[in-house]
Amino acid sequence: MFDKLTQKVSDALRFVAGKSTITEKNIDDAVDAIKMALLEADVNLRVVRRFVNSTIEEAKGEKVLRSVDPGQQFVKIVHDKMVSFLGDTKQDLQLKGPDTISVILMLGLQGSGKTTSSAKLALRLKNEGRKPLLVACDLVRPAAMEQLAVLADQVGVPIYREEGAKDSAKVYRAALDWARLNMIDTIIVDTTGRLQIDEEMMAELSRLKEACKPDELLLVADSMTGQSAVDIAKTFDEKIGLSGVVLTKFDSDTRGGAALSLKTVTGKALKFVGTGEKPEDFEPFHPDRIAGRILGMGDVVSLVEKAQTVIDQKEALELQKKMEKENFTLEDWLAQLRSVKKMGSLQSMLDMIPGMAGQISEEDINKEDLKSQEAILSSMTRKERANHLIIGPSRRTRIARGSGTSVAEVARLIKKFEKMRVMMKKMAKMNKNPARFMNSGRLFPS
Repeated sequence: MFDKLTQKVSDALRFVAGKSTITEKNIDDAVDAIKMALLEADVNLRVVRRFVNSTIEEAKGEKVLRSVDPGQQFVKIVHDKMVSFLGDTKQDLQLKGPDTISVILMLGLQGSGKTTSSAKLALRLKNEGRKPLLVACDLVRPAAMEQLAVLADQVGVPIYREEGAKDSAKVYRAALDWARLNMIDTIIVDTTGRLQIDEEMMAELSRLKEACKPDELLLVADSMTGQSAVDIAKTFDEKIGLSGVVLTKFDSDTRGGAALSLKTVTGKALKFVGTGEKPEDFEPFHPDRIAGRILGMGDVVSLVEKAQTVIDQKEALELQKKMEKENFTLEDWLAQLRSVKKMGSLQSMLDMIPGMAGQISEEDINKEDLKSQEAILSSMTRKERANHLIIGPSRRTRIARGSGTSVAEVARLIKKFEKMRVMMKKMAKMNKNPARFMNSGRLFPS
């Protein structure tokens, strides 16, 4: 995410960060490098000018030039300015209490990921304890209802739809009656979209908005389109009115122009980002955390939160005891490999570690090695995973054949595992925090 931008901005900051004294020229050079990086990232020109002017004005004050650690002061100013341009603080949905129905209208052009984002949002609200209902009000796009129905089933959320319906406002009113009867507290409405903005679509959305009187009007935009996403948001806000924006394909956006321009240009907060294809790949937008990633400072908080969703504390404590007693088995290793996979791509996790963003590319990560490790472990019997000492030559041949690998690779994995057990015992005594340990790269020894 934002790989090129992160690399160039962090290089510019590194130039002044370690200096005990800095001059106005140092500041001008660093800001100029950041300006070029922002322009190349497709950030709105007006936004870049405001960022540069406000940064230079504050950085050239006596507070920085005469401070004990001017380099760090300058980095802090750039970080704070970046957070401000991204939206200052995380913006939550403004929903009513569970005893009243809240309505969220999902808006966007065709192909922006609106229907998928509706289902992802429904899953997130469901996991937070709400009872959402998906309503199919895209009556134009072929198969839109069917797509929403498949996604609703996938995330375990009810859907209301009317085959052959022509009036989206009428569909919504019927869905509202159904929601009242079924104790629903949140209605998420998937609306019609077009390949481009036209008056007919805007007129229909205005009628639907009047019928819904929504608590939230969220525009779903494709972050990969850069400034086009910002222009679309501005038009939707002028014609319909928005309360926030959802950016899809955020994990694939190497530039970041849309994210950095949206709040300043439209005045609307970026509330959620789509970070992958899975239903759970949908996260609240934290300006301070994203600013940290852009500046190469990582995002440890998000990494820990992601780990907590897949690691059970009870299992973590049991694993800690196994490590201390050197009882860690191949079965435990397989479980840990699968836990890491649930956390998303290794690239996304590396981007959250301070100093790692942009340093290792997707190509540098040997994903095939991890796949072959899992294949070998899966080809073993439970008895073999529980006691690796019983895996002799004939068993290794069978495991290699079953996993599509070689006997040498199986032998190498077992040797690696034996080294890892010794290392884990030492580490367990040094580190009594199991969750932190399990999320370290030491699960994959070389």
